[in-house]
This record gives sequence, C-alpha cells and structure tokens, in this order.
Amino acid sequence: MAKEFIVAIELGSSKITGIAGKKNSDGSISILAVVKEDSTSCIRKGVVFNIDKTVLCLTNIIKKLETTLKTNIARVYVGVGGQSIRSVKNVIIKDLPAETVVSQDMINELMDANRSMTYAEQEILDAATQEYKVDALYQLDPVGIPCSRLEGNFLNILWRKTFYKNLNQCLNKAGVEIAELYLAPLALADAVLTETEKRTGCALIDLGADTTTVLVYYKNILRHLAVIPLGGENITKDITSLLMEDSQAEQMKLKYASAYTDNSDIDDNKKYPIDQDRKVDSRKFIEIVESRLQEIIENVFYQIPNEYADKLIGGIILTGGGSNMPNIEKAFTNQAPTEKIRIAKFVNQNINSNLPEITAHTGTMNTILGLLVKGDINCAGEEITADLFQSNEPKHTTPTPAPAKGPRSYKETSGTGIVQTEEEKEQLRKQKEEQEEAERKAQEEEQRRIAEEKRENSPVNKLWKSIKNFASKITEEEE
Repeated sequence: MAKEFIVAIELGSSKITGIAGKKNSDGSISILAVVKEDSTSCIRKGVVFNIDKTVLCLTNIIKKLETTLKTNIARVYVGVGGQSIRSVKNVIIKDLPAETVVSQDMINELMDANRSMTYAEQEILDAATQEYKVDALYQLDPVGIPCSRLEGNFLNILWRKTFYKNLNQCLNKAGVEIAELYLAPLALADAVLTETEKRTGCALIDLGADTTTVLVYYKNILRHLAVIPLGGENITKDITSLLMEDSQAEQMKLKYASAYTDNSDIDDNKKYPIDQDRKVDSRKFIEIVESRLQEIIENVFYQIPNEYADKLIGGIILTGGGSNMPNIEKAFTNQAPTEKIRIAKFVNQNINSNLPEITAHTGTMNTILGLLVKGDINCAGEEITADLFQSNEPKHTTPTPAPAKGPRSYKETSGTGIVQTEEEKEQLRKQKEEQEEAERKAQEEEQRRIAEEKRENSPVNKLWKSIKNFASKITEEEE
C-alpha cells in the first residue's frame, strides 16, 4: 500500500527546515521526520540572495527526508515570507443605476479590478477582502442588497518581484514540485491564534532571527501585515561590539540576555564572562540588549494601525525564537496598548512526536508546523528500494503523479494565504486571453448578425425585395 504523508519546507534566514508528517483520522498529526540545513550563506532576512546555494540546501533537505522516509517525495508545501512583504490598502468603486441589486458578478468584477492593480517592482501575493461599502453602510456580504454605489475595500499583500522570481527559480532548479505556496505568516497565524483572538482583535508578533513580522486581525479578517528587518540577530551583532566573536555573542545572549531588567536590580559590580580571560560589565551588556530590543518593540507598535490599536481585545500574541528571551512579556507590556499578552510556544493543533525539536515547545517550529497543517495533498511518491544484485545505491521508482489541479482564479484563493506560482499565473493569463478572444469573436458575430438583420429589415431592402417580387410576377404572367 502506498504511503501517505505531507511535506513542508520553510526557508528561514538562519536555516531551511523540512518536515514530514502524517495526518491521522482523529485530526492529529504524527511527525515522521524533521531535517535542517544552515541557510545563512544563501538567505538573508527571509529572502533568497544566492540561488545556487539555496538550490543545494533544498536538494539536501529533500534527500535527507527521502532517506529517513524511504520514500520519494513527489511534491512539497512551501512557505513564502521575509523582508519586503507588506500590505497595502486599496479601494475599488463601482457606480450603479439607482436601486441596482448587487450580484456576485459585480463582486467578482471588483476583485478582478483589484488584482489587476500594478505596483512598481512589486508582486501581489494575495488580497484579503476587508469589507464592502454599500452606499453608506459597510457589509461583509453585499450580494442581494440594492444600492447606487458599491465600494470594495481590499488589503493587498505585496512582495518584490525579484524575490518572488528568485524563489520560483530555486524551486524549479531544485526539481521541487510545489503542492502549494503559502504565505508563511498567515499559516503561522492560523496555527497559533484562536478564533476568539482573531474575531475580537489581536496582534501577532513573530520575533525571528533576522526579521520581526507583525499581523493584525479584527473581526476574523487580516487588517495589516508588515515585516520589520530587525530580529534577534541584530541583538547578537550589537553584543559583538564588546569585542567578541559572533558565536560568543550568541552564547552570551542566550545565557544572560533579558528583555527587561529593573534599574534597581542591576548590580554595577557584576560582570559576565566572555571567555576565560575577559569579562564585561553587566550594566553595559544589559543596556546593549535592551536598547536594540526597545527599537524592535517601538517598530512593532508603529506598525499597528491607529484604527485598531484600541481594538486589540484579544491581546498581543508573541511567538518565534525571540519570544523565549526572559521578561519579554514585561518589555512589551511597558509599551503595549493592552496588558493582555501571551506567548504562543506551540501550535493549537494536536501534534504527536518524540523529536526534541518538536517537544521543546520554543515557538521556533510554529511556522513550519502551520504549513504542515495546511497540507491536504499526499506528498509521497513511490517507495525507495535497494537493488541488492547490481548496486548499493537506492533505486528510485517512478513517483506518483500529481493530482490533476488546474490553475485557480484569484477569487478561489483570495484571502486564504495561497500564493500562485509563476506557472499558475501564466496558465491563468493564457486562459484569460483565450476567453477574451472567444468573447471578442462572439461579439463580432453578434454585431454581424444584428447588422444583417437591420439590413434585411431596412426600408430600402424591403422596397428592393418588393420590386424583385413584382418583376418576377410580371415575368411569370408573360410566360
């Protein structure tokens, strides 16, 4: 019997992580394998900058997973994230005759018009519908309501075109067939936020190594998304100013750093050892750490739109590796518009695993687990068997073909976090051109039919027919 499992890959700034898991009948997920590759030489702030090295990392990830699973990997789920991802509001207005009843076709036209927007050097990855303004009233579903003015409010999620193309190029070169591209921050949000938090209003802060991602939800709708190019690695770099190696700075950060220390608790005589010969004043170390963290926190709250700052009833949710720093909640509470703050150490789904990366519950695996949860297509190919008589190398059988899946329209994927691949976009473009050509031909044919009908029914044509009929009758009588 063929194996069934889901495979997801997250391209992080410090490492690329691959994970395989099997979905069980009770809704839980059993983790089958987790592998990692260092990505510091090819990915910076969540963005691919060295294509060849990224391809090598992806290839190694797939090989390691296949070796553990003893099965070919036919396709994978991939998370899209990193620097320059941002959200932009857009409004599309349609004026209608008085008391026109809004139809689904009208809504589709607004969505199409929004996705047709162009931004310099930016690619629209997804578009989340905010609400519709029907005359003077806001509605989530305006279909069936009469009005004379229909306004669609959208939140477009953008990414640099070069980053988008680089990612697609890496996946193609690595021979990775994509089951689905997902916006990693949205997959993370779905995995760690509760329905109540999204509905009542909350801010999710993912404190990563190179970046900090901010998402704001209200009434179950994504209201804002931004990626700040600052993270835990910046704190490490600042600590190196005390004249030490990066590795030493990282170790000191993990061992001594605190997000908040009350001034009265600082011992001016205390020193932290750098190595066997050198030490640093604890106050100086604390000031360096808190100064950078303060900058990150200020940027986070700057990103929360004013219109939602007082609507965060669900509170602020911290996650990611940076959320493990001691007193991180206190540091955020000092500036937060709400005192309700929690740390999401793990996803909400039931995960079965004995692997230390999973059981540690440090928040660092939340995104990759969120991507795994999204998977609903079997990623397993055929089992890998060894030919004992000819070679010791594993023999790969033909992978299971991908399930038939045509390109989906923007209306099908809008607001879901699904990112269309370049191939899908090209297929949709061709479909649209073919549809427009068919509509053009049908319109021309209809115009010809109407013109012919008008010509047939014109007074001149009728007179000419009468003359011909009269002449025909005279000819018949003479004969």
